[in-house]
Amino acid sequence: MQIKTLTRLTLLALVGGSLALVGCSDSSKTASGDGDGSSAPLKIGYSDWPGWVAWEIAVKKGWFKEAGVDVSFEWMDYVESMEAYGAGKLDAVSMTNGDALVTGATAKPSVCILINDYSNGNDMFIGRPGIDTVADLKGGKVALEEGFVPHLLVLNALQSVGLTEADIEIVNTPTSETPQVLKSGKVDAVCAWQPSSGTALKEVPGSKPIYTSRDCPGLIYDCLFVSEDTLKERRADWLKVVEIWYKVVEYIKDPKNTDDALAILAGRVNVTPDEYEPFLEGTYILPIDEALKVWEEADGLGSIYGSSKVSDDFNVKFKVYDKPVDYKSYFDPSLTKEAAGK
Repeated sequence: MQIKTLTRLTLLALVGGSLALVGCSDSSKTASGDGDGSSAPLKIGYSDWPGWVAWEIAVKKGWFKEAGVDVSFEWMDYVESMEAYGAGKLDAVSMTNGDALVTGATAKPSVCILINDYSNGNDMFIGRPGIDTVADLKGGKVALEEGFVPHLLVLNALQSVGLTEADIEIVNTPTSETPQVLKSGKVDAVCAWQPSSGTALKEVPGSKPIYTSRDCPGLIYDCLFVSEDTLKERRADWLKVVEIWYKVVEYIKDPKNTDDALAILAGRVNVTPDEYEPFLEGTYILPIDEALKVWEEADGLGSIYGSSKVSDDFNVKFKVYDKPVDYKSYFDPSLTKEAAGK
């Protein structure tokens, strides 16, 4: 299984140069909402993360056609989807809130109309055998991809026990290579997301998570971002998309639908439902009442605004981009509020 197989902030590659103008390759699998054809389909890029794979339920159930909105979901690798969006090949793309700030600062501003979920354990800080707590890492070596989401997670973990980055030695390592590095014995810990985090645990008996995204809910929000133009031109259609999403959420949250939901999600990424279940558990999909609370402007990780301020500070500190962005302008809660009858 490949969940966000490319780095969630690999848009660093876009900062210093031009976008690789990549659209859907011939091998990309496309799922259509099969609308009435009265206008061009809304093209949405989505990738292998449970909160985004969940769209497949609406596709399989024909809910877009029922609502009279034509939507084409374009299945891509995560970074490829952002590149395609930046090149104008998509109307919307599934991104983390931190990555959206990067695309806006370096390529194309976006507007978040929907908060799907937050990472709830899929991102892991893993210690070798003998490392039982974050505090045990003082003076140790940690393999992670500098400037990316694992780096941010590690900084939060260190702060939680009164340590700083100066108390460890970071070994800059591509996320996909962290399992091999931990297995080599050359580092004391690694930080990665699924599937690399799960692979590391399997490859190194006795290793264990010492801090995960479940310890800092809201550090990483997964969202749907749309272009400003398409939001203005087709707001009514986007409202239908948001309403359908909450129909998906209700379906997933109903215990009687668990087997069917897992079968649909697992089928999208070609694994068994049993294999997929832990990945879904590591993703907290937000019901609409909880999403409304996340939309409230506040400091801290319980708010999309507070979380994005943390991401913006991080991006500037590690030179992902040069200066703070107007992160509040990236978020529009109005469609979620309207879907909730507010």
